[in-house]
Amino acid sequence: MKILYLDCGMGAAGDMLTSALCELTGDVSAVTERLNGAGIPGVTFKAETVQKCGINGTHMHVLIDGREEGEEEHHHHEHEHEHHHEHEHHHEHEHHHTSLHDIEHIVSHLSVTDKVKDDVLAVYSLIAEAESHAHGKPITQIHFHEVGTMDAVADITAVCMLIEELAPDRVAASPVHVGSGSVRCAHGILPVPAPATAFILRDVPIYGGSISGELCTPTGAALLKHFVSDFGDMPIMKPAAVGYGMGKKDFERANCVRAIIGEAEQPVQQMTELSCNVDDMTGEEISFACGQLLESGANEVFTIPVGMKKGRTGTLIKVICTAGRREELIRRIFALTSTLGIRESTFERHVLRREIVTEETCLGSVRKKVSAGFGVRREKYEYDDLAAIAKEHGISIAEAREKILRKK
Repeated sequence: MKILYLDCGMGAAGDMLTSALCELTGDVSAVTERLNGAGIPGVTFKAETVQKCGINGTHMHVLIDGREEGEEEHHHHEHEHEHHHEHEHHHEHEHHHTSLHDIEHIVSHLSVTDKVKDDVLAVYSLIAEAESHAHGKPITQIHFHEVGTMDAVADITAVCMLIEELAPDRVAASPVHVGSGSVRCAHGILPVPAPATAFILRDVPIYGGSISGELCTPTGAALLKHFVSDFGDMPIMKPAAVGYGMGKKDFERANCVRAIIGEAEQPVQQMTELSCNVDDMTGEEISFACGQLLESGANEVFTIPVGMKKGRTGTLIKVICTAGRREELIRRIFALTSTLGIRESTFERHVLRREIVTEETCLGSVRKKVSAGFGVRREKYEYDDLAAIAKEHGISIAEAREKILRKK
């Protein structure tokens, strides 16, 4: 299993994540050319090697029409002036107002894959939801300011492109250092983490410290929330590459995000179990609820017959999910079942490495799931493919499997 681990001991911002992931590719110049080919209007990426506390790393500059935003023209709304960990600005400038619909229009015309477009819009949706909550307005009325300008579009698009290129099976991260104190913005002085960042980082382990200022931006928080499946200590892994993405400001500690990519022979996943008992739902209602919970992102959903108080028979519903899906699934369980309470526990799950391969057989192409690790290897043909073959040839699934195995 390929694991990408992000060390957020100095927070996270879009440009820092971009820079760290660029270094993991092994060819920053080539990656910069690919980013410049994404077709982001008016944007040019320019990589620079910089040093922080004696450590070399990359800082990715985003030039808008040839000029870097932040040098002469910083906007003050939504704290995205913290892209480069600069925390004080004293000159007012004209704001850029960009709606989520405008962002969708920009993204639809990018020269990137559909997956990257979907990821970019998902990250922006997290930011829009946070701004909606912070300002008490519907998402349709949210107008991004700095978060909506092209440098932020560039940061988010770049990270989504690089994650696709690196193709990790799992993305993990350390707890996030958010900084401390307060930050100045157009609305006044706000506490760190800023309201939008704090909302996005719900269910994510965060901490403050002696460093004064905002270390984690809304964009950085949203990228972490979208891609990271679990936060905690670095998993056991064999590193293949290490990248350092440098922020713009200097602190007593190296101002960087460190990204490590490598292989884990025995991956362990942090999982959440949600469970509840019901005794007043029909079998059809329970079946529908379980199906909807799976569609909402649960890894597993299953039921167990149980005896309840007063001798009533009932059903125990168990939902297994990652921490990132926990809150949404709690809401869905309450919406889809009659339960009045949900129990929660966390545990570690050991999994085999898995991949889907396509095999040419006597009955046509068939996908096969190959699992390996912990000294074992297993292969299993995909049910949907076997079912389609069985229908086409008028045979049972068992016969289809037997024919394929016999004539391999």
